[in-house]
Amino acid sequence: MRVLVTGAAGFIGNETAKVLLERGDEVVGIDNLNDYYDPALKQARLERIAGHNRFSFLKLDLADREGMQALFADGRFERVVHLGAQAGVRYSITHPQAYLDSNLTGFGHVLEGCRQNGVAHLVYASSSSVYGANTRTPFRVEDNVDHPVSLYAATKRANEGMAHAYSHLYGLPATGLRFFTVYGPWGRPDMAPLTFTKKILAGEPIAVFNQGRHERDFTYVDDIVEGVVRVLDQIAAPDPAWSGDTPNPATSAAPWRIYNIGNADPVPLMDFIATIEQAVGRKAIMQMKPRQPGDVLRTAADVSALEAAIGFRPHTPLAAGIERMVRWYRDFHRI
Repeated sequence: MRVLVTGAAGFIGNETAKVLLERGDEVVGIDNLNDYYDPALKQARLERIAGHNRFSFLKLDLADREGMQALFADGRFERVVHLGAQAGVRYSITHPQAYLDSNLTGFGHVLEGCRQNGVAHLVYASSSSVYGANTRTPFRVEDNVDHPVSLYAATKRANEGMAHAYSHLYGLPATGLRFFTVYGPWGRPDMAPLTFTKKILAGEPIAVFNQGRHERDFTYVDDIVEGVVRVLDQIAAPDPAWSGDTPNPATSAAPWRIYNIGNADPVPLMDFIATIEQAVGRKAIMQMKPRQPGDVLRTAADVSALEAAIGFRPHTPLAAGIERMVRWYRDFHRI
C-alpha cells in the first residue's frame, strides 16, 4: 500500500514507518522537525529509514493548509497513519497555541485531505490522557471522557469527535488509538523514562512528582507499533448493534472505532524508578516534588476491545523493555 505517516521523525511515527517499509509498503513521511526537543534526534531517526527506496520525506507543518492540500492531492494515499501532534501535558499549560495549531487545525487538514482524496482508512493517535478526571480503573473505551484535565487531553478528545463527524458525514473510516505512556529506544527525551535514565547515569537528581505516588501503564514501543499496523489493516466499519438510545462511546453507526493500547499492568512510579536503577546499575538521587497541574494519579488500560478486534494485546515486560531502552541510550550517546 501507499501510506502517509505524519510525525515520521517522531518516536512512534518513525518506528511505524520503519515497520511498514519492512513489510513492503510505500511510505511518505512528513514532519515539521520543530525544536520542542532536540531536532538532531529527529534527524537521526529519519536516517534509520532514509535508505529505503520506498520511502520519501517532506518537511511540512500540519497547520500549513495549502501544503497539506498539495500533499494529499499529489500523494494518492490509500491509508493514513496520523501520529504527528504537539505532545506533552505540561507543555500545553504554558504553550496552548501550539496545541490549537497542530492538534486541532492540523488534524482538520488531515481529515479534509482524507475526505477529498478517497483515503480508505485513517488511523490516528489519541491518548490515555483523555480519561482525565476519571478515577475508576482500568480505563475502558466505553467510559465517559468528558472531563479532561489538560489542554493536550482536550485536543485529543476533540480529535476523536472530529473524526466521528467525518465518518458520519462522509463515510471516512477512522480508528483512534489511545496510547498509554509509551517508552523504549529512540524515545522522547522530555518523557520520564529517558529523563530519569539520563540523570541517573550522570549522577544528577531526578524530580519525582507527587512524592512518587503515581502509577502508569507503561507500554513498550514495539507493542504500540504492532497494534497500529494491525489496526491499519482492519478498516473501521459501522457497529450493527449501535443504538442512539444507549450509545456505545467506542463504536458508532458510522465507520468509526476507538481502542486502548496499553500494557494493562500499571506500575507504581517508585517501582519504575527502581527498574531503571537496576538496568543502569546505580541508584537515583531523588528530589520529591508536589503533584503538578494536569497530572492524573493512575492510568491503566482495559485492552479487551483491541484484543477482540485484532487478536493482539501489548505484552512486553517492563524490565525487558527498560533494559533495551537503556542499552540503546548508552549506545546512541556513546556512554
